[in-house]
Amino acid sequence: MKSTYHDEGACEEEEEPKHVNSGPKKSNILPLWGNDRTMNLNPLILTNIQSSHYFKVNLYELKTYHEVIDEIYYKVAHLEPWEKGSRKTAGQTGMCGGVRGVGAGGIVSTAYCLLYKLFTLKLTRKQLNGLITHPDSPYIRALGFMYIRYTQPPADLWDWYDEYLDDNEELDVKAGGGQVMTIGNILKNFLCKLEWFSTLFPRIPVPIQQKIEKNMTARYPAGMSQKPRESESESRIRDRDAEFRRATERDRTRLLDDRRRTPERRRSSEERRGRRNSEERRKRHSEERRKRSSEEKRRHNSSSEHHRRDRSKESHHSRHRNRSRSRHRHKH
Repeated sequence: MKSTYHDEGACEEEEEPKHVNSGPKKSNILPLWGNDRTMNLNPLILTNIQSSHYFKVNLYELKTYHEVIDEIYYKVAHLEPWEKGSRKTAGQTGMCGGVRGVGAGGIVSTAYCLLYKLFTLKLTRKQLNGLITHPDSPYIRALGFMYIRYTQPPADLWDWYDEYLDDNEELDVKAGGGQVMTIGNILKNFLCKLEWFSTLFPRIPVPIQQKIEKNMTARYPAGMSQKPRESESESRIRDRDAEFRRATERDRTRLLDDRRRTPERRRSSEERRGRRNSEERRKRHSEERRKRSSEEKRRHNSSSEHHRRDRSKESHHSRHRNRSRSRHRHKH
């Protein structure tokens, strides 16, 4: 199904939905918060986007807002920054850990390439409203909300997200599938958490974050019971993730125990290596002695053969001389 925004003759900027961000009329030019060149993306993700063949070749050919929306419709299947299995972070800790996104790259996802492509188009307010209310695909809407989280002033986030916090449209956000979330729960995550899979959103100043939390408490006074009900798939995934975290913690504890025993293991390894080297040296010396002995024996045999031949020749000449003398005496 082709995106409805690609109808022939459609203008670049659609009429803004009347129910979106109702209130005093705002400028159609969107403000940009933070770094106006990097979109506040993690440097590793941004570098991989800018150097990827997909962004440099495929997306370079897309010149309009509608073409990018169609590409999102056909190509985006999750919201992670990296494709499944393309980034290895096992054993990394601290600033090199998976959240920080430092020290290990991967194949950057189609979603993030298209998110940055939208940024290069410098969307207007009407275009952004068109993204977050798009009827064709929840991934088009989700990338619109993610664009807001990365580029809009933190003070405006609540106004953008407020009326969609109870939105029950579902989509799978995990690369490879297996983590279904509603639009409303995704937006709560954007507002209340800094982490998103293996990257970080721009930080929200503390006073604004406190105001958002106060609004969330007023919106859902009874806590999670008033929030959209968690789907069965989300519950299973949450339980599985909790089990994975426990297993990871056990592995980390085992690794620390192994590191504590490292000096003893190192000494044992050095002793084994020393014994192995000694055995190799003995074998090498034995082989060298055998070769020397064989060479000396060969030279000795060769010398003996030459000596025997010389003596044989000398004996022959002696006999010949004796015969010659004997014949000479008989003649006289």
